[in-house]
Amino acid sequence: MDNLSINERVLWSGTPRQGLVLRASDLLMIPFSLLWGGFALFWEYSVISSGGPLMFRLWGIPFVLVGLYMIAGRFAVEAWQRAYTDYTVTSQRIVIRSGIFRRRMKSLDLRAMGEFSLTENGKGEGTIAFGVSPAGNMFSGLASWPGVEEFPRFDTIAEAGKVYEIIRNAHSAAHHTRPFGQRLG
Repeated sequence: MDNLSINERVLWSGTPRQGLVLRASDLLMIPFSLLWGGFALFWEYSVISSGGPLMFRLWGIPFVLVGLYMIAGRFAVEAWQRAYTDYTVTSQRIVIRSGIFRRRMKSLDLRAMGEFSLTENGKGEGTIAFGVSPAGNMFSGLASWPGVEEFPRFDTIAEAGKVYEIIRNAHSAAHHTRPFGQRLG
């Protein structure tokens, strides 16, 4: 990682799992997207095959496009986003670099960082979320849904429990060090 400050060292770095990832939210989104997309395609086909007015033909196009995105496009976009994402834990901060067209870097100071949590599966893969997510947000698992703001997280990383302990220890150590220039006593 570039741009490390003096006395800052990398404790861990990694990337999210690559390829297709199914999430718990897909238990609802997949059937919903198939119903939406199926109805939109049926509407568009019916209007075109019956020689319906141009306005009706055009009206269905956005619904078909949204349906196609919900059925398959969101999986491709999310996989593409994860391919351009990497994570770093240093002795002073958490760094998340991502972005398909424009590279963004989010840096969380360990001393100022609040809560963080671990969700792990039986294989040791998991997600570490930084901050408290709002309960009941139906879009919480839809990382690729346009316009959905999400809390910073290390998503679908291997050995998530070990990384969580590294962060916990670094967070604790950061709280026991004094800021630069602060005097004792």
